[in-house]
Amino acid sequence: MERIATVTRTTKETDIAITLNLDGTGKADLSTGIGFFDHMLDGFARHGFFDLECKVKGDLQVDGHHTVEDTGIVFGEAIKKAVGDKKGINRYGYFILPMDEVLALCAVDLSGRPYLNFECEFTVPKVGELDTELVKEFFYAVSYSAGMNLHIKMLSPGNNHHMIEAMFKAFAKALDQAVSYNPKVTDVLSTKGSL
Repeated sequence: MERIATVTRTTKETDIAITLNLDGTGKADLSTGIGFFDHMLDGFARHGFFDLECKVKGDLQVDGHHTVEDTGIVFGEAIKKAVGDKKGINRYGYFILPMDEVLALCAVDLSGRPYLNFECEFTVPKVGELDTELVKEFFYAVSYSAGMNLHIKMLSPGNNHHMIEAMFKAFAKALDQAVSYNPKVTDVLSTKGSL
């Protein structure tokens, strides 16, 4: 069964269309209007082996907040829709990813319960055209719309570009592990019988 989802969302602030294939090869077709954000989503797709198409038109004349946050909302909805009933998957995923001097941890639980624990402090207000404070907003929106526990922790901080990139790649690796099928899991991995 193909695990592909397309989700669209249009408001007065943003117009977003995302297609996500959980069983892809790492291809990405991205246009958010924020070059560094595109770069991060490209890294997510490539390192998680997800195919991702993301087209965003946002009110960037205001700032990047609506564009990044709303992309996170739609992205999370696409993850939730593509995962489906969660039968046979690992449910949990984690990864510790190095990028030069930086070391980032990411852990995911596709529990159906939204929660974000984000531990990282940036030392500059922007990387490229992306406000660094919007990184947390993006992951918050993803975690809540996908219904996942998401923990991101910077174990060894350093260059802000490296920290953000390590987070996105660690998230990709952790999510890839969580959505992967496990032959030992014959139903849903929960004592409740559903997630």
